[in-house]
Amino acid sequence: MGYNKGMSTHREPKNNYFTYSDYKKWPDEERWEIIDGEAYKMSPAPGRTHQKMVVEIARQFGNFLEDKPCEVYSGPFDIFLPAADEDEDQTSTIVQPDISIICDELKLSEKGCTGAPDIVIEVVSPYGKTRDQVKKLYTYEKKGVGEYWIVHSIDKLMWKYARTSDAPAADYGRPEIFDNSGRPKSSILPGFELDLMKVFGPEPEVVSQPSPAKYRTQRKTEILD
Repeated sequence: MGYNKGMSTHREPKNNYFTYSDYKKWPDEERWEIIDGEAYKMSPAPGRTHQKMVVEIARQFGNFLEDKPCEVYSGPFDIFLPAADEDEDQTSTIVQPDISIICDELKLSEKGCTGAPDIVIEVVSPYGKTRDQVKKLYTYEKKGVGEYWIVHSIDKLMWKYARTSDAPAADYGRPEIFDNSGRPKSSILPGFELDLMKVFGPEPEVVSQPSPAKYRTQRKTEILD
């Protein structure tokens, strides 16, 4: 997520490990994610650029998914990713991606989604790059998320990770990288293309300026004339 989320927690976990039983007792005004038992605090509000990108991406997915079984959710929306031996209260990974695409309605409840979404999208800023590109990449891959799209709000690039096969434990292959002219597709949603020009906007026009030496030569010529 592109929020300014600290990489450490000011909470002291019991036995160095947090679970949903702890998470649900925390104040509603505080926003946290737990990854493998470690808690990460999220800032209360994302920046304007981040929010505009999230809204635009969710709009494009939402328009495409109208009258289709898959649904799009934007954060804050809890995604529970329990290990095979964890019940709800023992769940040690609970995240709030910027955008989630979920095609299995049996995973959905009023609490959120239990199990891996089909697609997860995070819009990252410099503050959240390390966790989104390393910790969450590994977590989403390990937990069975079909595709993971990382949108860089500053660099105006998008990285798309996808499973190399349909096997639940399949690894992500090498990412595809798109700039603002790209239109990434999803094998999970045939026919969908994300228009990144509408997400990032056009690149600003660069107006070249003459070098100081060239400018002095031009001025000398004008004076002599």
